[in-house]
Amino acid sequence: VQLQASGGGLVQAGGSLRLSCVASGSIFDNADASWYRQLPGKQRDLVALITRYGVIDYASPVRGRFTISRDNAKKTVILQMNSLKPEDTATYFCALRSTASGRTYWGQGTLVTVSS
Repeated sequence: VQLQASGGGLVQAGGSLRLSCVASGSIFDNADASWYRQLPGKQRDLVALITRYGVIDYASPVRGRFTISRDNAKKTVILQMNSLKPEDTATYFCALRSTASGRTYWGQGTLVTVSS
């Protein structure tokens, strides 16, 4: 399983970005998908989760501003980020957790920078 994340970049506060993560392999339909973010030297924090059944949850700092979605046919998980704030600046990682094996697969990270 390989994950390819894209869509990061530089945006002004209040702007929007759309992150995309495309997966290879055959586990996507039976995997929970999520986005995490990480600052240098800090732990990786969960941003948003969408289960294989479509149950969604968000971290409190992004609730109401970010939207996670998935397209099983395209093996893609999307994170739509609106009303971005400087504190959203981080490297964002997508992840797939196989519900069969419990193993988690990670994408390579995409940098989001929000200027004030």
